Amino acid sequence: MRRLMMVAALLAVLLGASSKQVHAAGPADVGHVFIIVLENKGFEQTFGTGSPATYLNAILRPQGQLLRQYYGIGHLSLDNYVAMVSGQAPNLITQTDCILYLDFVGLPALGPDGQAIGQGCVYPAFVKTVVDQLEGNGLTWKGYMEDMPMTCGNPALNSLDVTQSATAEDQYGARHNPFVYFHSILDPPGRCGAHVVSLTALDEDLASAATTPNYVFITPDLCHDAHDASCADGGPGGLVAADEFLSEWVPKILDSDAYKTDGLLIITFDEADVSPNEPDGAAACCNEPSGFNTVLPGLYGPGGGRTGSLLLSPLVEANSTNDTPYNHYSLLRSIEDIFCLPPLGYAAKANGFGADVYAP
Repeated sequence: MRRLMMVAALLAVLLGASSKQVHAAGPADVGHVFIIVLENKGFEQTFGTGSPATYLNAILRPQGQLLRQYYGIGHLSLDNYVAMVSGQAPNLITQTDCILYLDFVGLPALGPDGQAIGQGCVYPAFVKTVVDQLEGNGLTWKGYMEDMPMTCGNPALNSLDVTQSATAEDQYGARHNPFVYFHSILDPPGRCGAHVVSLTALDEDLASAATTPNYVFITPDLCHDAHDASCADGGPGGLVAADEFLSEWVPKILDSDAYKTDGLLIITFDEADVSPNEPDGAAACCNEPSGFNTVLPGLYGPGGGRTGSLLLSPLVEANSTNDTPYNHYSLLRSIEDIFCLPPLGYAAKANGFGADVYAP
């Protein structure tokens, strides 16, 4: 009888191991999402032969999955950030990075496909974002902004955005902080300041899975985001500076309990360059809709160009590539799928990350 019981116990263990092996990972297995957004580099510049981003390519790329057909949705920068968090398409003002930080003026309710119809920068409170959805479901979020000198980081409403140009003392750019373009985040007292914080706060928050937000959005400053060839403080810019930033912060994320347990790190770029070196810098994918507020989301074409993105996670196959077309609306849809949220705006027309991304 004892031998029979031992055989039964062994069989149960083997069957349990077998069931774990065939379990297909998916969005529901992710509990913490980390997003790092860099600037203005096309796929060949970043991931091609001879890229100066050696840490990104030689160290990080073999640890994750490279999305080779990932695209921005517009030009210039801001409309891409807005799309990532709300599914809103570009308008003529966000396409010029809201040099004047203007209230959005338009119809008093959402139009077709969940789009706000009008022009401006700071969307009315009825335009919701993914962080509104997360809070509504009892989940946590923070935006971590490098070099942000003030709480929340929003310019004075209906005035000139003084963060458009970097200085040696201050290299923060509000146009790369999507959360300050929504009244739903700005208007509730204390909400923005509690959730949109300095990057330096990330060290303490990563100390445990319990203190790490479910949704982490990280924006480097205007030196470390790869945009400028050289930095305002005299240091090197471009992909060299971005690589330096990644080599400092990504190991902290990968070593955190939240990442090791159920984390997904997404390293992406807002848009590709539009230049002779990037003939597809305004290309689009995924049947991207143009929206109601501009003719061409990419100013010079239908989209934001091919940038590529890198995914790292215990749930993603290391050293793999993926040629499924995705864009920033897909990114938003993927996060909403992870946290069981209804899709916002044009995320409803996009495909989220599926079995092609998540490994068994």
